[in-house]
Amino acid sequence: MVSVPEITLNSGHTMPLLGMGTAVYPFVGPNAVTSAILRAIELGYRHFDTVAVYQTEKFLGEAIAQAHDQGFIKSRQELFITSKLWCTDSHADLVLPAIHKTLRNLQLDYLDLYLIHLPISVKPGKFQAPPPKEDLMPMDIKSVWGAMEECQKLGLTKSIGVSNFSCKKLSDLLLIATIPPAVIQVEMNPLWQQKKLREFCKRKGIHVTGYSPLGARGTIWGTNKVMECKELEEIAKARGKTIAQVCLRWVFEQGVVVVVKSFNEERMKENLDILDWALREEDTQKITQIQQFSSFNTDVLVSADGPFKSAEEFWDGEI
Repeated sequence: MVSVPEITLNSGHTMPLLGMGTAVYPFVGPNAVTSAILRAIELGYRHFDTVAVYQTEKFLGEAIAQAHDQGFIKSRQELFITSKLWCTDSHADLVLPAIHKTLRNLQLDYLDLYLIHLPISVKPGKFQAPPPKEDLMPMDIKSVWGAMEECQKLGLTKSIGVSNFSCKKLSDLLLIATIPPAVIQVEMNPLWQQKKLREFCKRKGIHVTGYSPLGARGTIWGTNKVMECKELEEIAKARGKTIAQVCLRWVFEQGVVVVVKSFNEERMKENLDILDWALREEDTQKITQIQQFSSFNTDVLVSADGPFKSAEEFWDGEI
């Protein structure tokens, strides 16, 4: 079984540097999700990232229960579990009910990390992704973050953070936060390297988690560009590795937590096999020269009548 190294967050808690995402598109059925997660725990994965809106929390919870029953883990404390507050619940009075529902779904007493999924709210009612454009509304970040802090103070989560925030939005949050975010989760791969954000977070003591390290190929918004990148293909061939392993290793070497997502057992093993080798200096230099491209589909979150009128406004000109 592989042992994944950990980092220490500004909350004082540790977080494994490699995690497994549990949102899947198209959906493959609850038994397949639970079985894949259970096998991942058996292989050595200890960090799992779930999302309320994609409705996989229950299947992760079932896999955790089975892993304990079958002896793959001795206690809940061996796992690091992340979930996210969806936009429909990004209202001060709905945050605590939302995390309680997540915990019921997971059959857990606490989360290790709870993130605000997006810097935008949606009118309560329609729990769907992407959210209806007519229901988009500004987030009252001060009150929502205050409720997130309450979740941590009550012991419902050990750490709190955000996802898909720009440097400016993160900076604005830090001005009003009593408890600073421990983590920001964003798209990151060799084609979208997030250098500015990473440098900002390093100065502020916030840890970065990268999702879509392979470009999220096969999803409704992902891209094939990462896995079809000629520079990455050349590095992989020279090193005797796969393109996926080169991508994951590059993110890992930036000191960023990387969240991978595959329910294929061989790929799960392959994704773990990035810890005992390193990229050469010339490999890293070649990767820094790759033309940058974000595959995040901001279009579904902008509207002429919404709080953000364009992708540039959503990302504060940082994309």
